[in-house]
Amino acid sequence: MAEAAEALAPTAQTIEDLAGKYLTFTMADEDYGIGILKIKEIIGMLPVTPVPQTPGFLIGVINLRGKVIPVIDLRMRFGMQFKEYNDRTCIIVVEYAGQTGTVMMGTVVDAVSEVLNIKAGEIEPAPAFGAQLKTDYILGMAKMEGGVKILLDIDTVLATDLTAMFDNMD
Repeated sequence: MAEAAEALAPTAQTIEDLAGKYLTFTMADEDYGIGILKIKEIIGMLPVTPVPQTPGFLIGVINLRGKVIPVIDLRMRFGMQFKEYNDRTCIIVVEYAGQTGTVMMGTVVDAVSEVLNIKAGEIEPAPAFGAQLKTDYILGMAKMEGGVKILLDIDTVLATDLTAMFDNMD
């Protein structure tokens, strides 16, 4: 019994650590959140320059006030069907931990919703879907307003072979 309590203690501490402010957004009629401290800014769609020889979810790069920033379509990164961009489509510029330090990357989402203060009591661990499905990119599930918001670990979402390619962009 004591071992079971010890095994649960780190999870409870982790859930406590997850409490805080999240920028929420929608994709494919589902709600997601990214910790507000990871967000640099939210911008409307800009012209994107495609980069050859990159995965389909990396739609290219943008010039944001003189800085070249790679942009991914988060729908495509998650294997969802592509949706034409509209006036609600946004690029969320995030900072994440790359291989050589902090990197900025744009993530295209369907629409930004709001900033929410999510309490620890509203967060549950990501459900286990079995060994075949990886869910390490999910920090937790926030139970809110009769629904669920999927809280993303943006560092894990963006951790791909591409990070090394873009770590040195200035």
